Amino acid sequence: MASKITLSNPTIPRGSLILVTGANGLIASHAADQLLAAGYRVRGAVRSAAKSSYLTELFTARHGQRPQPSPLFELVEVPDVAVPGAWDTAVRGVAGIAHVVGAVEMAPQDADAAAAAELKWQVALLEAAAREASVKSFALTASAWAAWTPDAARRGVVLGADSWNDEAVALARDAAVPPQAKGMAGFMAVKTLVERGVWEWVRRTRPAFAFNTLLLDTVIGEVLDPRHQGIPSTAGMVHWVWEGKHAAVLDSMAPQWHVDCRDAGRLFVAVLASSPRVDRERVFVFGARYSWRRVWEILRTLYPEHEMRAPKETGWDQTEVPNQRGEELLSWVGQTSGWTTLEESVKMNAASWLQLDSPVAADEKYVQLSGS
Repeated sequence: MASKITLSNPTIPRGSLILVTGANGLIASHAADQLLAAGYRVRGAVRSAAKSSYLTELFTARHGQRPQPSPLFELVEVPDVAVPGAWDTAVRGVAGIAHVVGAVEMAPQDADAAAAAELKWQVALLEAAAREASVKSFALTASAWAAWTPDAARRGVVLGADSWNDEAVALARDAAVPPQAKGMAGFMAVKTLVERGVWEWVRRTRPAFAFNTLLLDTVIGEVLDPRHQGIPSTAGMVHWVWEGKHAAVLDSMAPQWHVDCRDAGRLFVAVLASSPRVDRERVFVFGARYSWRRVWEILRTLYPEHEMRAPKETGWDQTEVPNQRGEELLSWVGQTSGWTTLEESVKMNAASWLQLDSPVAADEKYVQLSGS
């Protein structure tokens, strides 16, 4: 049974129904888990309810169950987010929305076209939420890379609410630069353009519900059901370090910031329901600095008998980030110890896949960037 978290006079009453999109993913499954732990009911939106049926078993085991017609956890299918009316059933009767699903094309050829396509269905969910009178709060997952491009060689960089990655947008649009020299600029540009577009919609339409974005950097930590989820997203990169795989990708990634999976999940609870109400904020979900070399050092300390290739020493990020607000919100849900440390996140991550006979690591789309 998962441990409960504490809420003080929440703006969304316990027992209310919260929609979590992409509920089978790494971040979204933790958002659902922490919402359930806080006493909310959760509707998880997935492409296939049949393929994600394990989530019902997982959350029943962790949180118990309630009889119909108001189960603690339920699934709703949204097979194609781009279809008109795709979200109408999913948002019906919900008090809050934790919107986690997003496009994951790592190297789009045309960042503007990719952003326009994604923004269309992101706005469609916002419009569906605006038509549903029950919706009180909407939390959108955004990317840390929408604010800046990490670079350990830079000093004096200070991020804030008005920080946008215009550098990546310009690079993605620069026809004089060959695609192979642009690295992650296309992906970063899409994240920048989409978040900006969503904020423009909010400013223009002024929805009645609270709206906030959570800018997440690298997410590391426990995978709730590795037998069904594998080791998804950036959590799988810790396994790359363990296996010595995709060295060129890891060595090319600048040191930056990490956040623990559970911290991210708890921040969705806080942003949706905290009192006083959180509204119109960009919350920087940055727990602690990390590098893959440091992850290797932690694994080596935890498992000294296991031989691993050492990732290249890439320095240490010097960026000043406004993560105090996130820490304050964690305190509101009862996590008064601050952000979870990188050491604890790596430990929990490793425990997830060491229980498996044949771990399935992170999405291979990351590999195409280096050709390794």
